[in-house]
Amino acid sequence: MATMPLHFTKNKMHGNDLQLTECEVYRVEDSGGLMEKPWRNVQWNSERRQALLSTISGWKPSVSSVKQARILLVGPVGAGKSSFYNSINSACKGYVSIQANTGTAGTSLTTQFRTYYIKPSNSVTHVPFTLCDSMGLEDGENTGLDVDDFTSILKGHIKDKYQFNPSMPIQPDSPHFNKSPGLKDKIHCVVFVIDISRVKLLSDKMIEKFVVFRKKANRLCIPQRVLLTKVDEACPLVAEDLKNIYQSHYINKMMQEITTKLGVSLSAVVPVKNYYQELEIDSQTDILLLNAVVQMLRAAEGYFDDFYNPEERSE
Repeated sequence: MATMPLHFTKNKMHGNDLQLTECEVYRVEDSGGLMEKPWRNVQWNSERRQALLSTISGWKPSVSSVKQARILLVGPVGAGKSSFYNSINSACKGYVSIQANTGTAGTSLTTQFRTYYIKPSNSVTHVPFTLCDSMGLEDGENTGLDVDDFTSILKGHIKDKYQFNPSMPIQPDSPHFNKSPGLKDKIHCVVFVIDISRVKLLSDKMIEKFVVFRKKANRLCIPQRVLLTKVDEACPLVAEDLKNIYQSHYINKMMQEITTKLGVSLSAVVPVKNYYQELEIDSQTDILLLNAVVQMLRAAEGYFDDFYNPEERSE
């Protein structure tokens, strides 16, 4: 370990004030370098981006009573749920667009249940999904998204713009409570959104919440996916070139670790980079984002398979 230079005094470090009230300790880990070959094959050209857009535009639920798959985003505060919606909206529009509130506050910026629709564009002439944003998960009691509210969302009981109250779940007499939800109002795929650089820092309490939420979704036969965000911030090799994402030992290690913590298969875990500082879209970023949407639509299709009726199949 290198020693501190003699001229580097405590005055220069912290103003000669040793009355510290907070101290954060970080351990810097080697990213592990790159694998010889990518373990997931991705085509990074503009043709692939267009093919993904076409796949999304052409997808339709197999149940005629449902026009759009409803995808619920759930995750800790600051994981990037709202940023993911903004990023998908940007990828579909062809330019960076900000609609959902994002930021770095210590508590959830999303205090309402929001259903976000993406308008058709030249790139995506038909948008077959909606993204539902929820209050962030938090460690403490009576903070963040309540498990009963989560269950009500899954069943289609909670209407758009309902104001969450962490100390009391929604009641049936609330004007935002849908007493008779149809299949189109229910959630067809749950996506757990997690900052990949914080996988190792997830508390036991947070893991426990994820497990409880997964059990609720499983009981309702709702498929789930895990979205790992901020890959460029977690691995410098990926920040240098996004195409390194499936060759990065670190990214692979974190994906393996989250499967163990949450009890999901590796095929259900999708890493992405959100738009957060860019002014223009990037083809490689779009490919990861759009591929994530395709995986979510495929998961939703699995949900609709349980309701399959040849006479009611969408044309």
